[in-house]
Amino acid sequence: MNTVRSGRRSSPAGKLGCTTESLRRWVRQAERDLGKRAGLTSDEHERLKMLERENQELRRANEILRKASAFFAQAELDRRPK
Repeated sequence: MNTVRSGRRSSPAGKLGCTTESLRRWVRQAERDLGKRAGLTSDEHERLKMLERENQELRRANEILRKASAFFAQAELDRRPK
């Protein structure tokens, strides 16, 4: 990890078979996970993604229920004798 930060010409990324940018991102994320850098940890990031997916699913369910409610309310109004 120190070799990456020092900017030496020999590329640890090349030895690992990845790009320099990928390795840089992994190092930054590892520092976040260890509390050495500000930002979301890997666990927090996963939790956030899960909550966003759940929120999207609930919004879709609410929209379906709203449309069904309007449909049945209109059907009830149409059914009543005038």
